Amino acid sequence: MWIRGLPFGKERFFLMAGPCVLESEGLALRVASALARICRDLDIPYIFKSSYDKANRTSIDSYRGPGMVEGLKILERVRAEVGVPVVTDVHSVEETAPVARVADVLQIPAFLARQTDLVVAAAKTGKPINLKKAQFLAPWDMFQVVRKAQSAGNQKIFITERGTCFGYNTLVVDMRSVTLLSRSPYPLVFDATHSVQIPGGQGTASGGERRYVESLARAAVAAGADGVFMEVHEDPDRALCDGPNSLPLHEAFAVLSALKDLYETTRKHPFRLQGPPPSPFVGA
Repeated sequence: MWIRGLPFGKERFFLMAGPCVLESEGLALRVASALARICRDLDIPYIFKSSYDKANRTSIDSYRGPGMVEGLKILERVRAEVGVPVVTDVHSVEETAPVARVADVLQIPAFLARQTDLVVAAAKTGKPINLKKAQFLAPWDMFQVVRKAQSAGNQKIFITERGTCFGYNTLVVDMRSVTLLSRSPYPLVFDATHSVQIPGGQGTASGGERRYVESLARAAVAAGADGVFMEVHEDPDRALCDGPNSLPLHEAFAVLSALKDLYETTRKHPFRLQGPPPSPFVGA
């Protein structure tokens, strides 16, 4: 699919990235500008990602963001001044229309992947949608989520793998899921930073192990991911949301350069998998 003149599909590595939540207009513009420059240098299509509201925080006292009205103003400015597409979460049917007037891509948060009305309403806007696999879903369960979006006549779909619940306060990434989901006709994204999250690991906030971001991203690209989703921050230790699992901005060039090289190398030797694609994707 083409978004603001940029191709996002299964033939070219791409990136969705930015601070987990909108902390300030200045931070959003600085991170978006820096990542846009890096992606131009590396010839990587880029979508700026940040949330105006994180409605699923661990504690009632956790920072959630500036809210939809102020957040959309910030995203609109990033879109206009930096010249990149933007993606952000929607949490209710009522949010989909106003967000679609600003955002280029609407994202369904992982915890809300099974909310039928939300998925269908987002798809009905006609905007591309990013369906994040819930931590509690098997990869094949995502086929039904995709069908809900298809039922609204929308074929502009991203699927994002972000790890699976594994015991208490732990996530694990099964690379078989990446390979399976990559067989759909839709671009598969790997969420490299939420996958190293430790949900509720700090008691009143989530923890994370950012040292594993690059290794998991490399594995996912080799396993079939078409693009990568990353939370990127100037100073993750001071981030107001998901700092422990965010990639420091100064590391972004090296990580993305390695991932693009790996993508291009592995695509020269495609997988030889047996059997047809999963049935809900046939003829999509």
